[in-house]
Parts: sequence; C-alpha cells; structure tokens
Amino acid sequence: MATDASPKFKKSELIVVPQPPDYHPEVTVSPAHDGLDFWQFMIAGSIAGMVEHMAMFPVDTIKTQMQAIASCPVKSANVKQAVLSILKSEGPIGFYRGIGAMGLGAGPAHAVYFSVYEFCKKSFSRGNPKSHVAHAVSGVFATIASDAVFTPMDMVKQRLQLNSSPYTGVWDCVKRVLREEGFRAFYASYRTTVLMNAPFTAVHFATYEAAKRGLMEVSAESVSDERLVVHATAGAVAGAMAAAVTTPLDVVKTQLQCQGVCGCDRYVNGSIRDVTRTIVKRDGYVGLMRGWIPRMLFHAPAAAICWSTYEAAKSFFQDLSNSSNDNVT
Repeated sequence: MATDASPKFKKSELIVVPQPPDYHPEVTVSPAHDGLDFWQFMIAGSIAGMVEHMAMFPVDTIKTQMQAIASCPVKSANVKQAVLSILKSEGPIGFYRGIGAMGLGAGPAHAVYFSVYEFCKKSFSRGNPKSHVAHAVSGVFATIASDAVFTPMDMVKQRLQLNSSPYTGVWDCVKRVLREEGFRAFYASYRTTVLMNAPFTAVHFATYEAAKRGLMEVSAESVSDERLVVHATAGAVAGAMAAAVTTPLDVVKTQLQCQGVCGCDRYVNGSIRDVTRTIVKRDGYVGLMRGWIPRMLFHAPAAAICWSTYEAAKSFFQDLSNSSNDNVT
C-alpha cells in the first residue's frame, strides 16, 4: 500500500483509515444536563409538582382564605380562625376544594418549569456549577414560562377555595368566568404572579443550590451521593426564605384572582398599585403580610417534597439510562 501512495495525498485528512468489519457509525443526539434528555426533566418536574401541591393543598387553602377573607363578609385574621371557619362551613372536605384545578395545572406547569430551568442553567452556567447568577436567572425564565401555563387554573383553584364559593366545581367555574368576565379574567393576576414569582424563584433557586452545596461539603460521604435529606433540607430552607420575601405580592395576587367573589372587592383597573393602596388603606401595611405563616408553612415542606421528588425521579431516569447502556454493551 505504501508504494502506491502519491506525494499529493500526504495530507492526513485525505487518507482513508480502514475500519473493522463490525464498525457501524451512528449519529448520536447529545443528552441534556445531568445526562438526561429534556423530556425526562419534564416528567420528573411534572411528578414533583403534582406530589408537592397535592400533599400541601390544605395549607394552601388556609392561606388563600386568610388573604382573601379581609374583604369578604366573614373575617378571619389568623390561622386558627381560618381553620375553624373552614371546618364549620364545609367540614374537612373544605380543605380540598379546588384540588382538581390544582391537579390540572400543576403537572404541565412544573414540567415546563423544570425543563426550562435545566436548559437555562446549562446555557448560562457555562460549566460553572457555583454560578448563583446563572441559577437565579434560570429560575426567572422558568417561572415566566410556567406561570403562563398555571395562572388560569390557579385562579380557578383560589375561587373554589373561598368560603361559600358559588361554584360547584372546576368546569362550572371555568364556564361561568368565561361567560361573565371573559377570557382575560383567567390572566388578571398574571403580571402580578410573574412579578411575585420572579424574585421568589430567583431567591429560591439561588438559595437551594447554595444550601445543597454547603450541606454536601459538610457531609463528606454525600459529595458523590446526593442523598434525599440534602435535597429536602436545602429545598425547605429555600422555600421558607423565598416565601417570606414575596408574601406582599402573593396577597395582591390572591385579591386579584378572587375579586368580585363572595363579596371580595372588585378593582377598577386591576393594577398592582391600585390593589396595594386598597389593602394598605383598609388594613394598614400589616395587611400585605396576611397569610405569611401558612405561606411559609406551605412552601418550606412543599419545596422539600418537590426537590426530593424531582431529584429522585432524575436518579431513576439516570439509573434506567445506565442500565440500558450496560445491556447494550
């Protein structure tokens, strides 16, 4: 073969390298961050969102009633009064009114939430897992996308959670709102929700990643094995901190979504400033923190449940992928 070579074919890229008979070149698609495809992130996120919101739904109902009740006929100022009011009017089942709307919204919204987060985190971190800015910005992009999916069902859920709600169920609420208020009513609080969830998510993700990394550094044996207790603890810290910071905007959001129902105030232009002024005028600045206790009680364990479930689902897909690769080889 060497005697047949011509000097003009000395460039290595032009030399044909012989391949073994069983060589079969394949086109491969690069997996996403953490070795998973984005459909796997979507499934993991969807499962996490469903488990989180279903488990903590009664606490969310208490929070909603406390935030909306100030402008309704029956006033409840604290957790105990809200609980007793629900039990007296509807019994234990009252804590679960609107859970159907939550089920319809939480799964798809969290699928979008986590897949967008992982995509952005991979793009913005540029190989630096300690970039707090990348985690925070990724969280903001994730919440903008997921809120567009979740806001309509969240509005339905909150209206059903109100004491003496006039709606018999999810579809009755959807039909009546469309007929009486129009499609825009489903997104009346979208701007407020994004303005609330953007800082919430930025604080949440940055705190979660920092807390997780700190816990793993403290516990040497968990560096290579991110145990569920690490995700649960980091998630709880992140959820509690983010919830406390953003409670005033959550109060505004609840007022917008429940306006005109059960005697709650209806706002002329629906702006954040208009709602905030009304709340401060009626209840003082303390009114903007209404429901902060159940909100923190919701988000701390909810975040722990969500992150633990999400990371467990990711681990399942990773193990499944590794097992498939071992079988192929």
